[in-house]
Amino acid sequence: MVNLRILSVGLLISFLGSLPLGTMNVTATHIAVKEGLYAGLVYSLGSMVIEIIYVYIVLLAMNWVNRQRKVFRLFEWITLLLLFVLSIASFVAAINMRGFDSALPSTIKYPFLLGVLLSATNPLHIIFWLGWSTFLLNKKILLPQFKNQNFYVAGIGMGTLLGFGVFVFGGSYFTKQIKANQNAINWTIGIILMANALIQLYKMKALFPWMRFRNA
Repeated sequence: MVNLRILSVGLLISFLGSLPLGTMNVTATHIAVKEGLYAGLVYSLGSMVIEIIYVYIVLLAMNWVNRQRKVFRLFEWITLLLLFVLSIASFVAAINMRGFDSALPSTIKYPFLLGVLLSATNPLHIIFWLGWSTFLLNKKILLPQFKNQNFYVAGIGMGTLLGFGVFVFGGSYFTKQIKANQNAINWTIGIILMANALIQLYKMKALFPWMRFRNA
């Protein structure tokens, strides 16, 4: 049940994180419309492979950091800052109603390689999963165990494919629908990230006695 729980959490976070419009998911729609569903799925698979590699890198780093208590405390502050930055960025995007711009090629010969390239050059993967993985570790939902983390990564992979599947199978219709509601999506993601950051800040007080003393 513990492993199924983290698989479900990883799937949900990854799926929701794939919905905000950007170059990668819009490219999935473009490829599916121009080259067919198979090409769109192959592109999505290439994107997923790189994301999984990045998640494993994050987990390896966190397993080491988790054994170094002083470094782990610094790591928590960095993660807290990242959560605040990401939430504020979502609010700014919602206020400005910022859309997306992408110059897509007319033909794509190697959709898998294109998915790998776009995913590999997206630094938000590491920032996104660094923040969520630290939060889940602190909540004891994600455990520093090989099997548990494999279920977590498997859930992330499935969530990514499901998220991209919305754009691949839905085509331009779902892209237009999501674009029309992009403002609400940005607000929702911003609120979720801000709530997680505040919860993280509250829990971190237990790690710093001087913060409790000041608030006494």
